[in-house]
Amino acid sequence: MKLTPIGITHSPHQQATGTPIQASLATGVEGTVEVFPEYAPGLRDLDGFERIWLVYWFDRTAPAQLVVTPYLDATPRGLFATRAPARPNPIGLSPVRLLGITGHCLRVADLDVLDNTPLLDIKPYVPRFDRFDVTRCGWLDAASARDGLADDRFEAGSKRKEK
Repeated sequence: MKLTPIGITHSPHQQATGTPIQASLATGVEGTVEVFPEYAPGLRDLDGFERIWLVYWFDRTAPAQLVVTPYLDATPRGLFATRAPARPNPIGLSPVRLLGITGHCLRVADLDVLDNTPLLDIKPYVPRFDRFDVTRCGWLDAASARDGLADDRFEAGSKRKEK
């Protein structure tokens, strides 16, 4: 398996601590996505979409942990029941607003991605394919309301340990 970055994300978020944990909690945070010039032809027709999915590599996360305490909870949970970044394949996914395209650079909003994060792919967000009405969300149904900002628990080199 071979993954090749197609670009890099530029955002005001310099470290995980204090960064919104999901795009829906990053309302109004703007940044740019620089697509490498050789991939620029792939941006054709993207400007007609209000939202796009950014697929990226969590390049500064701690090693994979199969049991984690997620940001919105105090109870250790199985990794695959969370969106924690410390994963066997540290791939992130964010549905950001597309504000504009100039050359090979995208101006985006609702950005919850760290500055200089490697970009793996871009896909259009299509509500009729990407949105599902659900009646249950596992442990999150009972999760306490927290501020939705990351701390250092999943940063590489963090001193925190899972219980």
